[in-house]
Amino acid sequence: MSTLKVTDETFERDVLKASQPVLVDFWAEWCGPCKQIAPVLDQIAEELSGRVTIAKLNIEDSPSTPGRYGVRGIPTMMLFKDGQMSSMKVGAMPKAKILEWLTETGVSA
Repeated sequence: MSTLKVTDETFERDVLKASQPVLVDFWAEWCGPCKQIAPVLDQIAEELSGRVTIAKLNIEDSPSTPGRYGVRGIPTMMLFKDGQMSSMKVGAMPKAKILEWLTETGVSA
């Protein structure tokens, strides 16, 4: 499964009401570090398919959701479980660090 594009309109359905954990990547087209981690998140989406959904939300196309969750810098990754934000990381990280974070939060790697 590849990454899932979410918007302000689909956030509740695709993230908050999801049956499995969802990692949301808040990003923008002009953000260099965001582009840097995009292929890594695509790989993780494939490797952990069925255990976690990797979703991407463009902060310029959908500004109200990042505002609601206090996103101040990008890339920001938030992990949602059972409709609640359970963990957050700001900044680009290597694949190993993202997988380590997911393991620490209970998403098996």
